[in-house]
Amino acid sequence: MAVELTMARMKIALLRHALHGRRAQTAGTGATLGLLCAAATLYLAFTDLDLLAAAYAVWLLGWVLGPIFMGGGDETLRPEYFALLGLPPRRLAGGLLVAAFVGLAPLASLVALGGLVVAGARQGAAAALVAVPAMVLQLAVFVLLSKVAVALVGLAVRTRPGAVASGLLNGALLAGLAQIWVFLVAFEQTGVPAVVYYLPSGWGLLAVQGRWWALAALAALVVLLLAVWAALLGERSGTTRRSGRARRPMTAATANGAIVAKELRTWSRDLVRNHQLTFALAYAACFTTSPLLLGWNGMLPYTGPIFIVMAAAMSANVYGFDGTALWLTLMMPGTSDVRGRQLAWLAAHAPVAIVLAVACTAVTGGPWPLVLALTAALLGGAAGLVPWVSVHLLVPGTDPHRRAGNPLRTSEDDGGLTGLAYLMLVLVILTGAPAALTALLWGWAGVAAGVVSGAACWWWFGLLAERRLRSRGPELLDVMRTGRKPETTVTSRFDRLSRRRKTVAWYCFGFGAIPLVPQGIVAAVFVANDMLRHTWFLATYMPEGLRYPVAGGFMLLGLAMYGAGLWAVRPAATRQDAPDAASDAAARESAPDAPSEAAARQGAPDGS
Repeated sequence: MAVELTMARMKIALLRHALHGRRAQTAGTGATLGLLCAAATLYLAFTDLDLLAAAYAVWLLGWVLGPIFMGGGDETLRPEYFALLGLPPRRLAGGLLVAAFVGLAPLASLVALGGLVVAGARQGAAAALVAVPAMVLQLAVFVLLSKVAVALVGLAVRTRPGAVASGLLNGALLAGLAQIWVFLVAFEQTGVPAVVYYLPSGWGLLAVQGRWWALAALAALVVLLLAVWAALLGERSGTTRRSGRARRPMTAATANGAIVAKELRTWSRDLVRNHQLTFALAYAACFTTSPLLLGWNGMLPYTGPIFIVMAAAMSANVYGFDGTALWLTLMMPGTSDVRGRQLAWLAAHAPVAIVLAVACTAVTGGPWPLVLALTAALLGGAAGLVPWVSVHLLVPGTDPHRRAGNPLRTSEDDGGLTGLAYLMLVLVILTGAPAALTALLWGWAGVAAGVVSGAACWWWFGLLAERRLRSRGPELLDVMRTGRKPETTVTSRFDRLSRRRKTVAWYCFGFGAIPLVPQGIVAAVFVANDMLRHTWFLATYMPEGLRYPVAGGFMLLGLAMYGAGLWAVRPAATRQDAPDAASDAAARESAPDAPSEAAARQGAPDGS
């Protein structure tokens, strides 16, 4: 156990030194969300064991899919770090498994698995005792299935068909999670299927209920997964397949033409971009077709616009994906590849978006003006925003030839990539808002507005990106080469806040939308349409006289949280600005006296 305990201590030391600043705030937010989900799971253990089994299936799905979406999951300790120690694969896998139990995600999962103890206590003392080893084995199954899934995906995506298949699968699964309400409504109509008990996530619950074979099955599955993971660790250092086919030379008459040709070849050959394109396509298609299970096709016409928004979010760090290759552009003074990248992005995505928009709208028969206006506006907005966001908020990436076991892992800053993707989602949607509003008010005039606004966004944001690249190109290259952003002497008011006020502001701004939008506005809409006892919307479960007051109370709570966040930021900034201004004034007043003081010292005799 010496190796295992050493790796666990290494993980603790690395986390202790890494969790500071924004990373600590992000981790704190994630831990809070995880513990809230765990508390909700524990509540199900007191009320409905069928729903508890379904909840554990969702936890297992999150463990398997979450690391894949994040580009490889937690790699605080990598197998490559111990390659020179000569550890046997099973010993290495055992040590990494023990280290994997150290972290916030395993802690939240262990709290959620405490529902097994609650369920056992409801059965009797013997069942409660069985629940303790069942918790540990169930958590080990979660962690090992996650590790095996990531390792298998890392091997599969080393080829183009594997990257495409991974993108299709990940996009479909994420769209299913985003449309989980569809499946919850279907479950309300048909009940929770009994098969959830017989998934590996439900074996612990079966053991607690008296089926002792399930406990032995959990132990056997842990041993099997550990052996599979140990075998996959030995394959991780394999080399990427190289194609021996001859490549046709690129020919272009202009510099922009050469950039377009290079970018289109990158979109067709780079595994990361293959994955991004297919991910956006699968997400859009599955997101809009999921409501068909309930007989509603109202989302189908928006498949094309959703594809554009998701594709822009996936390529928000386009310069970071290329790594230090930016030096090739910087070696030609006064040049920029922004326009070429914009044209190539449109050439790769516009045909797919247009076909999706026209075909899906034709199936439902409309609304043609709104869909066409959104498609035109979003294409131009996305093509303009992709390079602009990338050069302003670049996340340092890994050079393509240095990517490790999972070639789809493009950066070590997963939080930065996620934040950039969410920002791009919001910005691209905003570029389509004027055209959509025009189409809703004046019909076909919205299409013309979409074309004009899309062209304006493409030209204006491209121009800003060009200027930024020409003026700050060397700094961007240094960020990509070193992975460190330059320190700035200009601090925002938020940076001057105390740690307590920062925490209050983060939680208020981060969680204020939950009571305001889903539990407040959306719940009120459901109540107005007599959609009662609807999933997690509390107001729909209230008696008739309390439904609207509860929804209104949640709206007020959300607004109050945003107000508290603003209060935490503004007053502190005002008070802290005053000492800075006073100290600057004092320094200016004392500055003229400094030369005379020095002269007096020089003219005075020794010892005076």
